[in-house]
Amino acid sequence: MTGPSAKTTRAQEVYDQIRDRLLTGELEPGSRLKLNDFVEGYGVSLSVVREAVTRLAGDGLVQASPQRGFAVMSLTIEQLLDLTRARVLIETMALAESIKLGTVAWEAAVIASHHELANTPMLTPDGVINADFTHAHRAFHDTLLSGCGSSRLQGVATELRACSELYQSWSQQLAHDDTRDIACEHRTISELTVARDEDGAVAALRDHIERTTAALVRYAEEAAESATA
Repeated sequence: MTGPSAKTTRAQEVYDQIRDRLLTGELEPGSRLKLNDFVEGYGVSLSVVREAVTRLAGDGLVQASPQRGFAVMSLTIEQLLDLTRARVLIETMALAESIKLGTVAWEAAVIASHHELANTPMLTPDGVINADFTHAHRAFHDTLLSGCGSSRLQGVATELRACSELYQSWSQQLAHDDTRDIACEHRTISELTVARDEDGAVAALRDHIERTTAALVRYAEEAAESATA
């Protein structure tokens, strides 16, 4: 296959590969992305790599600047707290609307997406985030909100969550909280949602989002203290 469609397909493949490396923490916070390394590593043109990385910048996973080019998003407490607040406001609103308006088919989709998530290992044998888990996790949260009856509201929630996926991955790779039972958190959200317990499901989702943020804030503060010690 040649021509524009082939380039689009390769750009998608490179986008997926770099995205997975970002989400597994292989590419560290604030590190500069060397586009020529991707060109050599993936055997594609610079224009294909640039298209993929530009998409990642649009997703909020990569920062672009005239001076530095492209770099992995930095871990800043201020940005994290702002993103978390926006996610809580939007996602809990969309979940509440889904519980009010969602159909039986939506309930079945929530159960199915949770089943897939619950049966997908979070970590690979090497101890890094499993890309399949990342995809299943994204699908579960998308499905929770898919009954809200508003594609615009769901789109805003999806966009905010895409920006937060890097933070979620860092929470597991850099700031793992041994006191959490994330599988239990997902199960609780799923069960309360299907039971149409709006207050309970909203509270569980809020806690789920905020606990990830709290772990990263602790990590960032401890890292800053170590750097100045």
